[in-house]
Formats: sequence, C-alpha cells, structure tokens
Amino acid sequence: MVTDPIADMLTRVRNAGQARHRRVDMPISKLKVEIARILRDNHYIQDFKQLNDGEHPVLRLYLKYYQEKPVIRELRRVSKPGLRKYVSVPEIPRVRNGLGIAILSTSKGVMTDRQAREARVGGELLAIVW
Repeated sequence: MVTDPIADMLTRVRNAGQARHRRVDMPISKLKVEIARILRDNHYIQDFKQLNDGEHPVLRLYLKYYQEKPVIRELRRVSKPGLRKYVSVPEIPRVRNGLGIAILSTSKGVMTDRQAREARVGGELLAIVW
C-alpha cells in the first residue's frame, strides 16, 4: 500500500528517466492526470495516455530526452502527508529563476507557479520540476 501516491509517481518518473526508459506506467488518479498534463504542457514529457485494460486503469507517461539526457533534471516532492506546505501568492517560489516550475494544488485546480500568480491564488505546493 502506497501512503503518498504523488511521491510514488514522481519517483517512478525519476527512476525511469535515470534508466533511460521511453515510458513509465503507474496507477491512475485525477490528480496524477493533472500533474501529467502540466508536465506535458510545459514540455517536460512528450505525452501521456490513460489506459483502461479492464481491472486496473493505468497512466502511461512518455518521457522526453535531449542529447541522450532526460529533460527532467530534478523532480522533488515538497508537500508531504506528514508535513503539508501551503503558500500564499507572495510566497510562491520561483524555481531556478523561472527556468523550472512549481506545481500547486489551488482552489481553482492544479496549476503551475506562473498560472497561480496570474490567477492571484495560493495553495498547496505539491512539487518542483526543473
């Protein structure tokens, strides 16, 4: 049993990137699909698919590489089940001076740090990607 499904997702992506896999599968949830959508829209992964093979639906991410190295250099979970990290609009971090993204879960949905600043909403800081 996984106690933190988001950390499990990020670890699977990190491990698959280090092992140079082209794709990675994981159990699906709405939050994971939204995180995958953000990663795709910000060009960190090629694409994702929701596969329903009957009993257990699966989320499949297709990883992206540049010059034989993974595009995702670091993928870190910030807010954990034991210690949640909430931020207001002025506290939203700038990752690598704007080169990376922070993924937030807000009252208006899951979004990047730039989108949250534009919408003027804070929320739970889920992960940092660069």
